[in-house]
Amino acid sequence: MPAYHSSLTSPRSLGNMALLPLNTKFKGMAPPGDGSTDIIEEAIYYFKANIFFKNYEIKGDADRVLIYLTLYITECLKKLQRCQSKEQGRKELQTLAVTAFDIPGDSKFPLNAMYQKPNSRQESDQMRQYMVQLRQELGLRIVDKVFDPKTDKPSKWWMCFTKRKFMDKSLSGPGQ
Repeated sequence: MPAYHSSLTSPRSLGNMALLPLNTKFKGMAPPGDGSTDIIEEAIYYFKANIFFKNYEIKGDADRVLIYLTLYITECLKKLQRCQSKEQGRKELQTLAVTAFDIPGDSKFPLNAMYQKPNSRQESDQMRQYMVQLRQELGLRIVDKVFDPKTDKPSKWWMCFTKRKFMDKSLSGPGQ
């Protein structure tokens, strides 16, 4: 069974990551979405299937965004595992979204072999803004999926994926 790929396309990119429209209120580089399925929805929808793959064939620039978001969902789940309520989870993920992180080209970025380094300081800043916007919106949406509205606790059907590593990679270093 092959991995799931993004069906989205974009004429613009940053490095070799597609600059895709987002249905979001967060400020950033992404063009505004039109209410149809965006990359965040695709990442959440395909997460449980794609997380099991050790290899992933990139078929377009949107797949690089999907890979990054899949790895970021894993980081979100690690944070949410320790949260006692949806509100606490929301705060934790908002903090995680804006906390310093590596982008393609940085020495500690785990996927440098697949991602193109930004060509200039300006493109680097734009890529960071885009990734922050993606992280903020994904954090907001994943909290709604993970927390059970009746118990206000994380769902075991999401938490069971915290130890899995997509493509044997992690956005956080060992021990984080």
